[in-house]
Amino acid sequence: MRRIVSVWLIDWPISVRRRSLERARRPASPPEPAPQNHTGPRSPFALILKNNRGAAVIHALNPAARRAGLRRGQTQADARAMIPHLICQPADPDADARALKALAHWAERWSPSVSVDAGRDGLGGEGLEGLFLDVTGAAHLFGGEAALLRQIRQRLAEAGAPARVAMAPTPGAAWALARWGEDEAPIATDETVRDQLAPLPVEALRIADRTLAQARRFGLKRIGDLYPMPRAGLARRFRSDGGVDLVRRLDQALGYAGEALVPVRPPPRYRAWEAWAEPVGDLEGVEARLPELAADLATPLERDGQGARALTLTGFRSDGRTTALSVRTSLPGRDASVWLRLFREAGLGKLELGFGLDALMLTADVVEPMVAVQTALEAEVQTRQAESLAALIDRLTARLGEARVLTPEATDSWIPERAERLRPALGRPVQADPGGMGRRPILLLDPPEPIKDPLFDLPDGAPARFTWRRAPRRVTCAEGPERLSPEWWRTARARTRDYYCLEDADGGRYWVFREGLYGREYAGAPGERAPTWWMHGVLA
Repeated sequence: MRRIVSVWLIDWPISVRRRSLERARRPASPPEPAPQNHTGPRSPFALILKNNRGAAVIHALNPAARRAGLRRGQTQADARAMIPHLICQPADPDADARALKALAHWAERWSPSVSVDAGRDGLGGEGLEGLFLDVTGAAHLFGGEAALLRQIRQRLAEAGAPARVAMAPTPGAAWALARWGEDEAPIATDETVRDQLAPLPVEALRIADRTLAQARRFGLKRIGDLYPMPRAGLARRFRSDGGVDLVRRLDQALGYAGEALVPVRPPPRYRAWEAWAEPVGDLEGVEARLPELAADLATPLERDGQGARALTLTGFRSDGRTTALSVRTSLPGRDASVWLRLFREAGLGKLELGFGLDALMLTADVVEPMVAVQTALEAEVQTRQAESLAALIDRLTARLGEARVLTPEATDSWIPERAERLRPALGRPVQADPGGMGRRPILLLDPPEPIKDPLFDLPDGAPARFTWRRAPRRVTCAEGPERLSPEWWRTARARTRDYYCLEDADGGRYWVFREGLYGREYAGAPGERAPTWWMHGVLA
């Protein structure tokens, strides 16, 4: 049986504004209680937003304004006429949406699949923003369904977000019971959901205003009034597609039609979490609990023959926010000690604990199968070296960052300075010869440095003597040329290069090239650019 929890965040925009003001005032606040502000329960307060016609209407209001008779969607002028001392401020829907998404991440402490219910304007209610939690098969971890709903309400209230919650087999039924149910935390099952929805108003089905008005004209005030009516006749009674929408919403609430929920982020297949009665406020406490979490995560990975390539440690703060730290590995693995070392290298101090963490979760974000491979005896040393290099890359990446640990990667170019590019080394094989073009210096001079006074035989002879960095050098051994044609589609005036490997009398080895060909690209005419010699690198 599917179990869905609907969380109705009452006056969510007001809660977001109040929490932002409290955070802004907290550093300068004295120890004694702060005076009542304008968003408190005593003074009528409203957030204003312009509608499609450009009129300023009430987007959200606090309980004092609601008790005074104001409603959501009312124009600001009418509201001021009723309550002259009404305090109004502009609403910020984008900030509300960001806060709702952050709260959804925080709610992953109860379920790996949390969806945002952004609410719908014009349904005759206030504070329609909320969340959906898929807790199928997880309620027993929190002491049962009633205990889980009680814990959700309590934690949200402590975080400054009052809410009503309900649990049902379908999202539509849970949504309706959370907003119109008589109990504080209604719980419906497959056997009771039909009877529990029957006395609720028709607007609990999340239908449009036009469909709601038509239903009321036909005398359909309660959901139970729709039960005896044939579906086809019910759809025909309404204009446009209102009947189809009504029937679809009714079938979704009763479980006759499916309704998909899109999580704010894909639920991890493997995760381990731990919650505590008292918040943990220091990094030593967090680090002391990491080995147990890592061991709990490694067990199912080993059972399924999987290894983790990316891990995320998420801390759930007592103020309704989350803090996270992620690490990645080059190869899949499930060694808990390696994970702990990587998190320490990444810096547990980056976790913002706030007033303390009351839950900690470790997830495997990317997993791959770990298959045993029989290697040849002569390749055992190379295999161990590759594993050691991968472990070194993992540690360096965790400490320095992925963008600072790089490895060369071959590109589609034969020009040496463009034949390879640097890419993050994490997860990439390290190649001994990325370009696959034979002997090359380990490091190229960028840009190439000019060679002075070369002495060579025309047209393609190697230098017998040259000066580089003010020091004359006599060549005793030469190899070449290696001719590289220009990439004419990149540079119109590019010229051919002839590369030579040279060794001088002192044992120095150099990689030089001549840019331009005698006879073909240079005939000695006035104004022509003569071929030039360049030092491009030093060979080992």
